[in-house]
Parts: sequence; structure tokens; C-alpha cells
Amino acid sequence: MSRRRNAPCAPHDGTQRPAGPVRRALRLDGTRKEVLETGRTRLLVAGIVFAVAFSAIGVRVLDLAVLNGGDTRDVATRADGPPPVQTRADIVDRNGHVLATTLPVAALYAEPREVDNPAQVAHQLAPILTESTAAELQALLDSAKSFVWLDRNLTPRQQYRVNRLGIPALHFKQSEKRFYPYGELTAHAVGYTNVDGKGIAGIEQSFNQLLKDSNQPLKLSLDVRVQHILMEELRAKMQEFEGIGAAGLVMDVRTGELLALASLPTYNPHEPGRASDDARFNRATLGIYEMGSTFKIFSTAAALETNAVSLFDKFDVSEPIRKAGFTIRDYKSKDGKLTVPQIFMHSSNIGTVKMAMETGTEVQRNTLRDLGLTRPVTLEIPEVGTPMVPNPWREISTVTVSYGHGIAVNAVQLASAVGATVNHGRRHAPTLLKRDPSDVGPGTRVFSAKTSRQMRKLMRLVVEYGTGKNADAYGYRVGGKTGTADKPDHGGYGEAQISSFVGAFPMDDPRYVVFAMIDEPKGQEHTYGYATGGWVAAPVVKHVIERMGPLLGIEPRPVKTPEKENHPLLVNALSEDERVASN
Repeated sequence: MSRRRNAPCAPHDGTQRPAGPVRRALRLDGTRKEVLETGRTRLLVAGIVFAVAFSAIGVRVLDLAVLNGGDTRDVATRADGPPPVQTRADIVDRNGHVLATTLPVAALYAEPREVDNPAQVAHQLAPILTESTAAELQALLDSAKSFVWLDRNLTPRQQYRVNRLGIPALHFKQSEKRFYPYGELTAHAVGYTNVDGKGIAGIEQSFNQLLKDSNQPLKLSLDVRVQHILMEELRAKMQEFEGIGAAGLVMDVRTGELLALASLPTYNPHEPGRASDDARFNRATLGIYEMGSTFKIFSTAAALETNAVSLFDKFDVSEPIRKAGFTIRDYKSKDGKLTVPQIFMHSSNIGTVKMAMETGTEVQRNTLRDLGLTRPVTLEIPEVGTPMVPNPWREISTVTVSYGHGIAVNAVQLASAVGATVNHGRRHAPTLLKRDPSDVGPGTRVFSAKTSRQMRKLMRLVVEYGTGKNADAYGYRVGGKTGTADKPDHGGYGEAQISSFVGAFPMDDPRYVVFAMIDEPKGQEHTYGYATGGWVAAPVVKHVIERMGPLLGIEPRPVKTPEKENHPLLVNALSEDERVASN
């Protein structure tokens, strides 16, 4: 008889007890729960730790990038620490091309008290900071100062190499560097700043505070295209005739705006300290020169304006004039009498002096004053020369000034005066800032419209038949005047010369004046040994006009030159009707 195994006893609460090893199951469920709880806790702690870490990093990045804090900020606020970074406004040309801008750079400084071995650190830095020698760097690092600059303008590659040295006493500061995209092309007009961003010359100096305070670009009247053309043509002639320097400009006679202002030799505005004094000297504005026969424009205009002479008056030019111990003669002598157009076209000193004596000293002085030739020109750069004017203004001064000796002015003054002469007699003050056409105004009247019209015809004659033939640009009616002046030397005049030409176009209604000057040119074989304004400077004006005209929207047109024998201004005897028609 088999034994029957007794069933386990039911729990006292009446529920059914599950079969199997109950204690083991309970023990496994508790372990799993404990492991899960531990994992969750660890993940939570890890998440909090990462959140705190990333928050700290974010705050530090914000502090460095935006607030510029930390050790660098502390150093920057000390009296002997690096100055705070300030952004300087751009300078642009009339078409918006950037002439000067500010770029971020890294500056390297050190706290010498933290440098353990100055000689070793200097030796490590010297191959990287190539502008300084190891000895110079060691002297800085040996200093008793709490702060020294080592280099203010590091390239990214230099900064990387310094970082790799791992020297704790070396620190970087975000800084700025003024950059001039066109370099030496606009150096004399734009100027430059020092290492701390302060304007030292040119527009940079004159508008230093405005450029520091403003966020808007400063727009100049310059056109870099025209500036490039002028500089290129001047440099070519300066080299061809072995001159020691050159200057030139292009001016809008209707507004006074300077589209180009050039002086040679020039310099790199990024490294002005390496330039010679001669290169930094602005021959176009600071240079004061006796301009020679170009002044005959004003002497002739004054005589016509006051009716002291008429276009068809004649003057005997066959004999030299002697005044106060001086002898005035013509470069190429002429026999007999010449009319005013002939005197102007052949650039006769004798004829011009006789007209000036008819006009008188007072009229001459007042005319040159009204043209802005007896006082410093008002221009937006500090490098402006003061004209040399006779004092007292004697009769001999009237004689010599009439043909451009005994008075010295700069190129801008001359161009502005010529602009007034051809612009219907109205003068606009020269400027390097772009002008709003609505703000230009009528200008200051110096000559009548009739005198201006007569002078345009005379200036055209010079280019058609006279000393300025080499300025006759294809497709444009150019008028102008040559100037060849001896340079003063030890109280007298030496053999060195200033050769120049000032032209305007189109002569039926002039828009631009172009001036070119070569300082101390030497005669060449192909010019038969001559180095006069007609040989040297007139071709510069011709080429500049031919190249800039199409750029500025002035279409070249066929120009018909009348036969010299039939030109109404060159006929010795005209009927009254013909005289009226020619006026």
C-alpha cells in the first residue's frame, strides 16, 4: 500500500501558496531591484557632474569671448597693462573701396616677474618674433616692470608657435591692427596710425577722433582707379627722366573733389618707420614750388577780366626787359609784335610781363588772393604747406610773379585756381571728402563767364599748336599750360628745374583738371636734351586723360583741329565782326 505524501499546509489567510522554492525566488527579485536602483543613482550623479562641468566651461567661454575676463581683464585694467581694444571706423573711396580698415590680431605680452629664465625664454622666442632679436627680448623680460609688450601683431602661425612653447609667463591679448589694402597707392592722402591706433598722418590724423567714435565709414573723394592711373603714369615719366620726385592730381572743377592725389616717392603705410623722410614728404600738398609759366593763365585772365588788354592787342617781344637788375627774356625769342593769343601760346615771358604791367600790381595781388594762391589751402589733411608770397610786393614782384617766379604754391592750390578759371569763373574749395551734389553750392565767382570762355580757347590753343602739343589726348578736347621753372638755390636759381603741365577737359565745358609735375628731370637723347614741361609732364596728362575718360563715362569723340593759318585767334588782323564772333 503506497504512502500518500501530505499536501503542504495552506496559509492561515486562505491564499494559495505557490509551488516551488519560494525563498530563492524572493531572494533573486530583491537583488535585481537593488542593482537597478544603484544604476539609476550612479547615472543621476554622473549627469549632474557633467551638467556642472559643461556649465562651468560655458561660463568660462562666455567670459573670455564676450566679457574678456579672467587674468587678461585684470591685466588690462591696470595702469601699466595693455589698453582696451577699440574698433576704428573704415576709410573708403568714393565708390566704397576700402582704403583703411581694422582687423583683429593677437598681441603677446609677458609679466617679467613670472619669467624664471629670461635668457632661455628670449632664445626660444627670437626665431618666432622675427622683428626682435634675442638680446632685445631678453632686455624686456629682464625688466623690473610688471608688464611688457613683446609683439603687438602676431600672425596666427606665430601665435600657434608661441603657444606650443608652453611658457606660463607669456600671455595673449586680443588686439587690432590698421590695415591699408592699397598700401602705398593712397599713403599720402590716407596717412597711417601708430601701434596704439592713433592717427599720425593724413586723413587718419585729421579725423582721428571721428574714426574712433563712429561706426560709419568715412567716404573720401578719391577714386582708386584714377589714383592708380595717375601714379603709374607719373612713376613712368619720373623714371624715364631720372627725376628725384613727382606729384600730380585730378580734380573735379564743378565740386572741388580730388579724385586722385599722388606724390612720389611714396611709402608703405604698414611700415612708415622704415620709410625715408623724402618718401613720407607729400609733394602735392606740403611741397611749395615756383610753378613757372602755368601762372601765365592767371596773369592773362586778370588782364582780360579788367579790360587792361583785349585778345587782339599786340606787344613787342623782340627785346628783353630789364627791371631792378633783372633781365627777362623768352626761352625762344620772337621778332616783332605778338597778339595776346600768340603770347600765351608761345609762352612769352616778355609779352606776359608787359600785360601784367598794364594790369597793375593791385589787380594782380587781388586776383591771386581770390584764386586762393596767397594763403594756405583748406584741405582735410595736416600736411599743407604755406605759400611763399612777396612781401613787400614791389614792381619787380609784379614782373616775376606774372610768369610764375617769386611766388611759390602747392599743386592743389594751382589746380584749384585753374579750375576756377575754366569753370565759368567759379571756384570750389578743394576737398578730399566726397561731396553730396546737392550740397556743393554755386562756388565763389572770381572771373566772369566771358573771361573764362576766352581762357578756355587760349588754353586749347596751347595744346593744338603751342608748347603743350604732347598733351593732346585722342578723342578729348584738352586745354592747358606748360610750366618749366628753375629751382631756387642759395639765394639765386640753379640748373635744376620743376617741369609741369596743368590741363583741363573737355574744353567746351570742362569737368576735370589734371596736373602733373616732375621734380628735377634730366634731359634725354630722345628729347634732344630737353626736360621742359612740354616734354616731361604734358605726356603724363595726355595718358591719364585717355585712360580715365572712359572710366568716368566721358565718351571720346573725334576732335577737329582747324588749320593754324585760319584760326581766328591767331590771325594778326581781324575785322570787328570776326573779333566779336571769336569772343
